[in-house]
Amino acid sequence: MTPSPFSTVIRTASHDQHTEAENSTFMSDLLGGRLGVDAYARYTEQLWFVYRALEDAAQSLAGDPVAGPFVRAELLRVAELERDLDHLLGAGWQQRSAPLPATAAYAERVAEVARTWPAGYVAHHYTRYLGDLSGGQVIRGIAEKTWGFERKGDGVRFYVFEGIGNPAAFKREYRELLDALAVDDLEKQRVVDECRNAFALNSAVFADLGAAYPLSA
Repeated sequence: MTPSPFSTVIRTASHDQHTEAENSTFMSDLLGGRLGVDAYARYTEQLWFVYRALEDAAQSLAGDPVAGPFVRAELLRVAELERDLDHLLGAGWQQRSAPLPATAAYAERVAEVARTWPAGYVAHHYTRYLGDLSGGQVIRGIAEKTWGFERKGDGVRFYVFEGIGNPAAFKREYRELLDALAVDDLEKQRVVDECRNAFALNSAVFADLGAAYPLSA
């Protein structure tokens, strides 16, 4: 029996955690139009801390045999997040922003694996960027409709990948990189476990956001 490609293994193994994160109360309320633009802005702000951790490490990992092939300039999101936050929060937002406890833990874990475990960095890279290219497009459409952002403009630039002309082809290439990941089977299992951890860390951020933005009864 031919073993499944690693990209299939990793997607299947993290499916439950992925579904749990997508169906969190906060995201359901946000995407259902039951929360205001301030909740969307706070969510975007929290993403900034996580992506800074991812992208601060990208340059140092670019030459790594395991993580390096995944470091692609067209994926980088921090600059787009900062443009969105300029629009959403106004000048000087960096001085006012702070990570929620779960966000700080998430960003710290990303920074830790970036320093010590390149294959673990790949797990976080995969869960974030492939998610942005997929479900992130749904969030963009809802945000534009709900809060009146210009299509692909300020406020939703995080979800717009100007350098990726064919997202389907890009995702296919990305999955081929996963299938070719230069690690043994034991290490691949550790990567799968770290993917699950990444989704759990993400869900914890949603829980903190949900506590900060409860729907009034």
